[in-house]
Amino acid sequence: MTASSEAFSDAIAQHDAAVGDAIWVGSEPTFTLRDSESIEWLSEPLGGDKYRYAMRMVAALQRRHQGSLVLRTVGRQYAAEAVPRWSIGLLERRDGEPLWQGPADPLADGDAGAAGAETELPVDSFWHALRGAGEQRGWHVAGFRCEQALSHRLLFGRDSQSVEHACSDPQARRPSVHDQKTPAEGLRDPLADQGVLLFSIGVHAFEGRPCGLCIELPLLPTVQNFLDCMAMIQQACEDAAVSALVVQGFAPPIDHRLAWLTVTPDPAVIEINQAPQSAIAAFYAASRELFEVAGELGLSPYRLQYNGNVSDSGGGGQFTVGGDAPANSPFFVEPALLPRLVRYLNQHPALSYYFAPDYLGGASQSPRPDEATRDAFRELAVAMRQLQHQKDPTPEFLWASFAPFLADASGNSHRSELNIEKLWNPYLPGRGCLGLVEFRAFRMARSAERSASIAALLRALLAMLMRHDVTPVLRDWGDELHDRFALPHFLRLDLERVFGDLKEYGVGLHPLIQDLLRREPFSPVWSCEFGGCELELERAVEFWPLVGDVASQEAGGSRTVDSSTARLQLRLRQSGPNAPTLEGWSVRVAGYEAPLASIDDDGRGGRMLGVRFRDFAPWRGLHPAISPLGPFVMVLSHPDVPQAAMITLHNWHPHGAAYDGLPGSLETADARRRERLVVKVLDAAALPAPLPLPPSAMSGYTLDLRICQVALPDR
Repeated sequence: MTASSEAFSDAIAQHDAAVGDAIWVGSEPTFTLRDSESIEWLSEPLGGDKYRYAMRMVAALQRRHQGSLVLRTVGRQYAAEAVPRWSIGLLERRDGEPLWQGPADPLADGDAGAAGAETELPVDSFWHALRGAGEQRGWHVAGFRCEQALSHRLLFGRDSQSVEHACSDPQARRPSVHDQKTPAEGLRDPLADQGVLLFSIGVHAFEGRPCGLCIELPLLPTVQNFLDCMAMIQQACEDAAVSALVVQGFAPPIDHRLAWLTVTPDPAVIEINQAPQSAIAAFYAASRELFEVAGELGLSPYRLQYNGNVSDSGGGGQFTVGGDAPANSPFFVEPALLPRLVRYLNQHPALSYYFAPDYLGGASQSPRPDEATRDAFRELAVAMRQLQHQKDPTPEFLWASFAPFLADASGNSHRSELNIEKLWNPYLPGRGCLGLVEFRAFRMARSAERSASIAALLRALLAMLMRHDVTPVLRDWGDELHDRFALPHFLRLDLERVFGDLKEYGVGLHPLIQDLLRREPFSPVWSCEFGGCELELERAVEFWPLVGDVASQEAGGSRTVDSSTARLQLRLRQSGPNAPTLEGWSVRVAGYEAPLASIDDDGRGGRMLGVRFRDFAPWRGLHPAISPLGPFVMVLSHPDVPQAAMITLHNWHPHGAAYDGLPGSLETADARRRERLVVKVLDAAALPAPLPLPPSAMSGYTLDLRICQVALPDR
């Protein structure tokens, strides 16, 4: 362990001591193959070699966790998809005892067992052995064969009558849950509802070749039932000399005794749903392991663009919080926590935007409640007042009070800054009443340390709000929300206020954690000096509108948005003791003289402006008459300086040259990014007069060059 990692471990140990172990946190990191231009690593969830990468990742993790079980379950499914996506999980006991010591999943060789498959697989022997193992444990068992792919069936029940009756039930001959569309109301097991457990056995094939046996599990009601069944299956494998076994089917029941990690496909990425942890030390250890395994496989938490820009993996990096059991969720232990959290996030837009992906706004994957309609925001205030008069609101009442407002414009509660669809949702069978809240406004973290720092921030926030009502009212930000808080300067100031609140209420973050949170690894920054003035350009937040209606796009896994608008933050500071005054500097952007706002910048004077412009022409988008700006050109001048600087930020190579492939490293990307800023010295006296600025082009802190392009001439 290096000195820096030791210091970070000390910082999170301090956090864990202050917050305790009642607030559990998990995450959903995503990784991509950053040098690939195959469609499954750019925009599609499935295809190519993504499945192999996922299996290799699970195999590598299993080698680090002896006694764990590889369990393939049903993944997510959108309405337009015929069958659910795959999901490969790793299940283990938290007490260190082995959960599974039977034969390995054939993926354990890292290549899905496609090579070295047995020619004769003991299906019949395993079928009979499992029946015998069940009868030894007091089960009534009935067996038969059918025409399905998993042809050997066993029905387990506690009384003979129910088992014999179930043999004639069509559900006993059902196809695999992996091969049929998941109903809109969720995956159900009608036989298990009757107390009968169906185990389906057959041969698993990969790319057309048999590679081991397969058993499909029923929906088991409790963790103890699950553990007992796995012990029974393990015994049957020993008795039948099974050497490779795929375990698949319904998701297992989970409580504080088990840790379950799943690897699933999402557009452009592989998504890992990490098992939640009660302490950041354990969360950090699990995250480091995951980043190490991903790196060994060549998977990355970020992408390098041709022009040197760095983006996250493309799949986000959400966090989920809860308790060790649904009843112990912090949102139920302190029912005032959720309304306090909603108000606090409302008051601090930095928590909505500073850590978020590029895609933001009301049509995004993580809209704020105040990015919906005005009426909806007013109704949210009414819901808040209603809760103040409820002495002990039930979990369902709490969920029902907020569900209509923590949702996007279509009513999709999954797409919200705070996703409460698994808090206490009785309409989501099997997984709606878990006491969980998901924080979705987070891009994929660059490192395990940053991921752990974000998790610590969220735990500290919840710990503070469980004890104190820091922000008793909602605030209507109006146009400020998408103007002032689109600029990184104001987001950083707001984040510092959050750090101050945490410190004031006894759960302050260690300075090392704060520093990791302040750093923004994905936001490009360019700077130059001229005439005693330091100019800095930084990419700001932009809000992309939906193209078309929301409802018609719900069936797919993505939406069409107009991402052609970009925003930059322009900031001026003095760079020397004898430098000209900041107030004298004039900035022209695309020929228009831009009014600059004065700011207090780390104790130094500063001036600032946000600029919006069309960056490219989308194939489908808003405002077809507005053309792309092209290079971003600005001129910096001062009456006391005889020369002026023309500063050009190119979106591509300054000479229009083709790049020799994607950047091979962060250093190469940085060099490409820096060379795109070109400074040329001009004669200030020869500058033409600035263009007249349309009054409507300036709003608050932002100059919108798109309005300059379409403004009507003065009459």
